[in-house]
Amino acid sequence: MFVIETHDMIDEALISYLEDFVSDQRKATFNRVLDARTRHFTVVLEDIYQPHNSSAVIRSCDIFGIQDVHIIQNKYSSRVSKHVAKGSQKWLDINKYNSSAHNTQDCLDDLRASGYQIIATTPHNDSCVLSEFDISKKSAFVFGVEKDGVSEYTMSQADGYLKIPMVGFTESLNISVAAAIILQDLTSKLRASEIPWALSEQERSLLYADWIQKSIKSIKKIKEHYNESVKS
Repeated sequence: MFVIETHDMIDEALISYLEDFVSDQRKATFNRVLDARTRHFTVVLEDIYQPHNSSAVIRSCDIFGIQDVHIIQNKYSSRVSKHVAKGSQKWLDINKYNSSAHNTQDCLDDLRASGYQIIATTPHNDSCVLSEFDISKKSAFVFGVEKDGVSEYTMSQADGYLKIPMVGFTESLNISVAAAIILQDLTSKLRASEIPWALSEQERSLLYADWIQKSIKSIKKIKEHYNESVKS
């Protein structure tokens, strides 16, 4: 289940201790990236078959500042290609829906509970064109399986539809290319707007603490040493 745990407590003393094991340059990079991160938009991958496609979309999410990715696994089991993702999955919150007979509905319900409208990406109906999309609303963009696109079920549940205008003989783009175009366009517009798209201070703190720990190879031993020193 998708939950943004803004209520979590952070051990500030522990994070301060762990910061000594991370370079100043690395910490500065974390803060720079956090400045551009958003949860105003999010991405849903529905039954993507090819690992290189889902991995490329995950990489684009990191590049364009999308923090959360939701993966629905009804027919196909998703895995990340390290060669394609380039480690980007390490810095994102990836929520998988694969343990229920209602994975798709569970995902959509969770997203709506978090304030998102569901936007199916498709070139096959009277969709809103990319240049006219209203960025003011929190939106979850659904990308479907390579051959068939977003499922009929999700299409019927969607609050809106989005397409990239195309003027060639072919009628669709590769999913990873489509996702990159949409995310680059909409996040650029979002950051140039006055919409409150940035992470909250609590969300920033939680991610910063998580990233600090992920950056330390011997984190388990170091935390054990810290805990022992606190007890003594």
